[in-house]
Amino acid sequence: MPFSCPLCHAPLNRRENAFVCPQRHQFDIAKEGYVNLLPVQHKRSRDPGDSAEMMQARRAFLDAGHYQPLRDAISALLQARLPEQADAVLDIGCGEGYYTQAFAAIAEQHGACTFGLDVSKAAIRAAAKRYSQVMFCVASSHRLPFEDNSIDALVRIYAPCKAEELARVVKPGGVVITAAPGPRHLMELKGLIYDEVQLHAESAGEIAGFTVIGQQSLAYDMTLTGQQAVALLQMTPFAWRAKAEVWETLAATEDFRCQTDFSIHCLQRDN
Repeated sequence: MPFSCPLCHAPLNRRENAFVCPQRHQFDIAKEGYVNLLPVQHKRSRDPGDSAEMMQARRAFLDAGHYQPLRDAISALLQARLPEQADAVLDIGCGEGYYTQAFAAIAEQHGACTFGLDVSKAAIRAAAKRYSQVMFCVASSHRLPFEDNSIDALVRIYAPCKAEELARVVKPGGVVITAAPGPRHLMELKGLIYDEVQLHAESAGEIAGFTVIGQQSLAYDMTLTGQQAVALLQMTPFAWRAKAEVWETLAATEDFRCQTDFSIHCLQRDN
């Protein structure tokens, strides 16, 4: 296991139902199979990340297949770029594991273990209960609890992360695959919330210490039920800006048409 101690940064070794470092810092493995590597002093709030309600809404939306084209596109990139013999694949900001379990099937073909990381304990608990083939951990994407040069491929879908942390944990020659909103992503949904809808800024996908080796755009239309549209809104960062009448309008809608627009980049760690 490439885990490192979040307190002293020494390697963590598994001992029965816990991970322990040489300094005897111990992190127990929960009954669901995940490990909490987020010390209380690294938390910005009492219960950071998505709530159980937000996680359940996202799981229902994703299970319906609305973002499967995105999962398929990233999976194809991972399959093409992962070395024939690999050690570890990491999905940061993995949420309830919808994408991670697809990446795990690819990693297994290459002899690699798959790790999922999220700051939300509710999301990680749900992910670990459903996808036992993945080692999930509660941790901050800004303080990755992994050893230097230990990850062959890292996937980052929307999740923030410091460039120096990515460069630290990804092996030289390893890859990072990112997905971010394209300019017209969810325009119709935003139109219900904002008086003036701004396009997302175009992203060059550049990360210090990495070279962009591939870029693609993915856009398609969705037709959602009112319940699915409400779940989608719950997944977005602008849900907090939506007034009560927006939620009511969406819930009462029979068919809500909305466009997606994703920007996907593949980068390689510089040697």
